[in-house]
Amino acid sequence: MRFRNLDLNLLAAFDKLVQLKSVSRAAEELSITQSAMSNALNRLRQYFDDPLLVQIGRRMELTPRAETLVDPVRDILVRIDAAVTAPDFVPATSTRGFAMMVSDYSLHTLMPAFTRSLAQAAPHIRLDFKPQVLLPKLQLERGDADFLIAPAHLCSADHPSEFLLRDPFVCVMDADNPAARDMDEDRFLAMDHVLMRPPSPGQSFVDRELEALGIKLKIAVSTFSFMSLPDLVRGTDRVAILQQRLARKVAQAGGLALVKPPINLPPLEQHVQWHAMRSHDTALEWLRRQLHATAAGQVEQDQPE
Repeated sequence: MRFRNLDLNLLAAFDKLVQLKSVSRAAEELSITQSAMSNALNRLRQYFDDPLLVQIGRRMELTPRAETLVDPVRDILVRIDAAVTAPDFVPATSTRGFAMMVSDYSLHTLMPAFTRSLAQAAPHIRLDFKPQVLLPKLQLERGDADFLIAPAHLCSADHPSEFLLRDPFVCVMDADNPAARDMDEDRFLAMDHVLMRPPSPGQSFVDRELEALGIKLKIAVSTFSFMSLPDLVRGTDRVAILQQRLARKVAQAGGLALVKPPINLPPLEQHVQWHAMRSHDTALEWLRRQLHATAAGQVEQDQPE
């Protein structure tokens, strides 16, 4: 199919080429030969009268013209995919794959129960959990994921989202830490803290809320993973702020104390977001219902101690 003399099949080739910046890897992704992908790149160069990808040292880089095409082409492909996706979704027999961007908090709390429920209701579907890296809402807009599960400030204002769950924070520390038995705000602020900070630019939810409260902690250790926080306070006099649901899970191994924070820290509120063009995708509608059911089934764990 052609539009203004452009073979529309070349758009898929362009999308893979600019993502991977490799002819061989793009060919592998689209299950075509390397020579066929090289031919597609040559045809794209002729049509746009631009090299699009140029060799710089051992790397291929996008030209300015290619950079301007990346988002429009991705948007076109997302819209086409949304339009042609089969409207009928039968969970018990579907073999469709779904990508979800989640933090390690969601991966270790909500996702285990979610995947167990899907293993019963939709045993043949495939799930691909992706890390929340730089600008997760941009990855959602590009169609790199079907769902984003994140706090509201990481979601896009241009796409629909729904509230999913609320989880209060607790202080996690070694069980022998004297502060576990006598915690007040002055002691909390004087303590050395272990804090999760995301690997990509930007603030974590806790960072944002502490800044809004005008509170500056003494950070002794920072890490990129929520799950690592408990082990980084074990055997020390340090403290970490962690979501209660995750804290209770790791505390089962023993040796930790969970204490209510002596500051007015609001709970984490997670939302699920999807691309606006996929709002009528019956499969995604069904998956959202499963997510809400899983979150509702764990609501008792969200209550403060």
